[in-house]
Amino acid sequence: SVCVVLGAASNSGVRGAASNSGDYGAASATGKDSCAFSGGYDSKVRGSLGCAICCVERDPERDYKIVSVKSAIVDGMEVKADTFYTVKNGEWVEV
Repeated sequence: SVCVVLGAASNSGVRGAASNSGDYGAASATGKDSCAFSGGYDSKVRGSLGCAICCVERDPERDYKIVSVKSAIVDGMEVKADTFYTVKNGEWVEV
């Protein structure tokens, strides 16, 4: 049997945080100087300009163990504002 856990979190307050631990979930940070973290399998994060984002990559072939983690400050160039990202092979991937 397969168990799917969906989760979502968002933050729009100043210097706030949003975190999600559910598989296939999402976390968004839109408040000034806020952060978003997503730690479930195949989850995603996004943030407004100047926000911090962090996402975990898990391997389903290895009992969903953490294989990498990626974080960044949304700068509008390397990491686009208001765009969802996940981590694949240790790198940001737009979703």
